[in-house]
Amino acid sequence: MEIDWSNLGFGYIKTDYNIRCTYKDGAWGDLEIHESEYLSLHMAATVLHYGQTSFEGLKAYRGQDDKIRIFRMRDNALRMQDSSYGTMMAKMPVEKFEEAVLKAVQLNVKFVPPYESGATLYIRPVLFGSGPQVGVKPATEYTFIIFVTPVGPYFKGGFQTTPFVIMREYDRSAPLGMGKYKVGGNYAASLVAGQRAHELGYSNIFYLDAKEKKYIDECGAANFFGIKNNTYITPKSSSILPSITNKSLMVLAQEMGLNVEQRQVAVEELASFEEAGACGTAAVISPIQRIDDFDEKKSYIFSPDGKPGLISDKLYHKLIGIQYGDEPDTHGWVTVL
Repeated sequence: MEIDWSNLGFGYIKTDYNIRCTYKDGAWGDLEIHESEYLSLHMAATVLHYGQTSFEGLKAYRGQDDKIRIFRMRDNALRMQDSSYGTMMAKMPVEKFEEAVLKAVQLNVKFVPPYESGATLYIRPVLFGSGPQVGVKPATEYTFIIFVTPVGPYFKGGFQTTPFVIMREYDRSAPLGMGKYKVGGNYAASLVAGQRAHELGYSNIFYLDAKEKKYIDECGAANFFGIKNNTYITPKSSSILPSITNKSLMVLAQEMGLNVEQRQVAVEELASFEEAGACGTAAVISPIQRIDDFDEKKSYIFSPDGKPGLISDKLYHKLIGIQYGDEPDTHGWVTVL
């Protein structure tokens, strides 16, 4: 199959191999190489009835030197272990997770897009309860799969500003719920709100905290950050997924001479930000053009000319520079194949 690397969307394309591993009788088995995109699953598997599932997303990048780099995969392994704790699933050992990632990329190396294309190889680890159970309790068997697919930019047009909307009728996660875990139910719960935002012409919905509707939570499936007074500010909450991209941006912001604050951010504070963005693995940074408050009938505008802010632009290019190998990796974030 010929792939037009420069015109890839963000979606699924079949690749040659995926990696699987099964937890059974209290232990993880060996990694297995599969060619089929399909699996056989018991009709009483806990993933189908009780939502025992989590996933991760990371990327492999082909550099100008033709070397392939994977970004912060250990952090993804640790976050998946955290999700396993929250859903009572068997924890995939970090070393086995990393071995599976490397094997999946190496076996599908021809699908890693060329450097100049702007595309990447998206890596999707997924873990779920595959053992049968009737009655609300955890499974005794689990399946771990990694598949890969080449993807283009998450948003058409790549690094450009987009609008978001605040709608208080939707909650992302309960304060003591599952918001800090990367589990399937969080994303299923966001589909109605996300579709409504898209129908109104927005990139996604902008969630406030579910308890008081006073503080910024997340924007769609991404973390939020704002820039003002030479400070990088991002919300702190037990309901927010700890974004690996956001963690990286906080480090880079400090190195650029910015102050970094992770704290509660009241919705009214949006009016004081000079720049704002959504950040995550898929888009890296999606600069926010404006946030419309649907209920209060007001708008917070960060980019009147539609261009990304100077600090967002600098952070974006610094981070992707490290990911592609154009900038030195001084933090040990990158694994080179």
